[in-house]
Order: sequence, then C-alpha cells, then structure tokens
Amino acid sequence: MHMAQWMVDHHDPCAMNIKFDLADIQAFAAVAELQSFRAAAESIHLSQPAFSRRIEKLEEALGVRLLDRTTRRVTLTAVGRDFARKTQQWLDDLDGMLMGLGDVAARRMGEVTIACVPSAVYYFLPQVVKRYHERFPRIRVKVHDASANEVLVAVAQGDADFGLNFIGSQEAEIEFKPVLAERFVAACRRDHALARRKKVTWAELGRHDFMSVGKTSGNRLLMDLALANVPDRPQCLYEAKHVTTLLGLVEAGLGVAAVPSLAMPGRDHPTLVSIPLVEPVVTRQMGLIKRRGKSLSPAAQQLYDLLVATRSARPRSAPAPQKIQSGR
Repeated sequence: MHMAQWMVDHHDPCAMNIKFDLADIQAFAAVAELQSFRAAAESIHLSQPAFSRRIEKLEEALGVRLLDRTTRRVTLTAVGRDFARKTQQWLDDLDGMLMGLGDVAARRMGEVTIACVPSAVYYFLPQVVKRYHERFPRIRVKVHDASANEVLVAVAQGDADFGLNFIGSQEAEIEFKPVLAERFVAACRRDHALARRKKVTWAELGRHDFMSVGKTSGNRLLMDLALANVPDRPQCLYEAKHVTTLLGLVEAGLGVAAVPSLAMPGRDHPTLVSIPLVEPVVTRQMGLIKRRGKSLSPAAQQLYDLLVATRSARPRSAPAPQKIQSGR
C-alpha cells in the first residue's frame, strides 16, 4: 500500500513536488526509534543499502536533513526530532484506522511481542491469543516466557511491547495494571501425608523434604521477604531455577514445594495436589506492564485490551486465584 503522493501547489512558482511513500516514512520511523541503521533495516527486512536509499530519498524530497550519521551512531537533527513525533503519530493513527476496518484488519500484517512469566502463560494467554488470531490472522504473536526480572527488562528496554508480571509496580518507568492476586500453595503428590489437609502452615511444610526456586527468582525473593520473621521457616533441600522443574521434582516424589497457585495444574491432575499455605498467607499480585508514557502500537494495544477484558476468565480446571480490581 502506498501513501498518496505528497505535493504542494504546482501553480506556485516556488513550489516543488514532494514525492515519497509509506515505506519511506516507515523506514524513517524505524531508525528514529532504534537509532541504528543496521537494526532499523533488519526490523523492516531490508538490506542496509536499500534502507539508506529510502532515507536519502525522504531527505531529498523534503529538502532537509533528518539524521546526523557517523560510523558509530545515528542521531536525529532538530527537524528530524519534530518530524519523528509527527510521523509516529500519523502512522499510529493510520494503523489504528486500518485495524478497525473489518476485512482490512484481517489482512493486516505485523508482529506483537509479549513477555510473560511462565506461570501466567497457561492462565492468561491461550484463549486471548486464539481470539486475537481469529480477528488478525496475519499478525504474528511472539510470547517471550522468562523469569520475572527478565520480563521486566524486556519491557523496559522495548524488546517486548508489554508484559505479564508480578514485579514492576515500584518501577518509575513502568506502568503496572493489576489484574489479579494469587496466593502461594503447597504442592505435593496425592499420596503424600499432607495431601488431604485443608490448609498447612509454612512451619509444617518445613518438616518435610522442602524444595524451592533459587535465590535469583522473583518468587523466592517474595517468599523470603514474607517469611523473614517466621520461626521454623522451611529450609531448602533442593532448588530449581523454574517452577515447572520444581513441580516435576514434586511429581517424582522428591518432596514438597511452595509455588504460586497459577503454576499448579488443574484439580483433575492425576498426581499433583495443592493445599493453601497459612501463617502467613503469602500472595503475589499479577499485572500487565508497559513502558510509562509510551503508547502501544495499535496491534499491541488490541492484544493488551483483550487481556484486560478477559482477566476474570480462566480455564475450567485451573485453580481459582483471588480477583482484584483492575485500577491502581
């Protein structure tokens, strides 16, 4: 699709034709965002020479220099900064208009990247991504499942459009939209001595072979802070990096573990069972995170809005977390 030719009044003897198309604008927006010709060229799937020609064409058409280039860096000129703001707003408006046009929306191409802690993937994403794909079948959705710290960094650095995480509410550069609170539960086998209990204390859990995620995990930090003054707190016999690995060790009969309720399989699981942990009740707050003051692309905003709208829906077999209001 090409932008209509931009022209000034040809009856004006001082006027000149300004000829460039949407691809040139998109190339400039990419380099203005990434401040690297190589990264910008890769982002729109062009060779660097072809990308450079697009920028040169745009500058020649406008009769101004938009970028200052050296062998090591690319910076926007004063005119370039102003033009970047205006073109980004124009591209967002155009994209938003196209996303809302039924048949046109179904033909839209693009990519959305969401960073997410693994325990939230099962709960939030499948139904939402399915609905999103039905509406925008040609937009690729990339799920970057990683630790809480890695999710936060991916969003803060712009490697992901937005994220699902339980940390970030205290970060000045991050907007955190709470969606639910979930408690930690004891995970054990159905044939374990604790399996039929209605609840279990942390001290009681510690009397069994106890396993936990490692100290680099956000979940471990949360638990350590919550249990700092708890006498007879559980001491780890085994540690694993990921909660999913931990549950595998529990299922193999190596011991018990404390995990977020979202990480547990459904109640009909043949081997694993969860028991609410008390004294104290430890919870974590899950939320959507994005860069503060940075608008999402229309494609990313559509997926973000779907997640907000369906935050109370969950798979039938999943454990029920505690719903909270979505405001800050």
